Amino acid sequence: MADNWFVYMVRTARGALYTGITTDVNRRFQEHQAGTPKGARSLRGKGPLELVFSAVAGDRSRASKLEWHIKQWPRPRKEALAQGELSLPDDV
Repeated sequence: MADNWFVYMVRTARGALYTGITTDVNRRFQEHQAGTPKGARSLRGKGPLELVFSAVAGDRSRASKLEWHIKQWPRPRKEALAQGELSLPDDV
């Protein structure tokens, strides 16, 4: 299970994109949607939320690196990833 980390993106009702990592995308998305303390504070009250991207990232280290890289990208590149027009970089 240690190697099954995912990187994911959630879109808020206003269109903002949130990027995160987890070992269970469905559970994590439900936590965000519920607005519980386990969900990201930055997503509370910003629903409805939509899961727009998720992909296997490998181990936690690589998932964290991918998350950081995606967060540095300009919005059009993030949107391309969400639309399936772009793949995750292999060199991270």
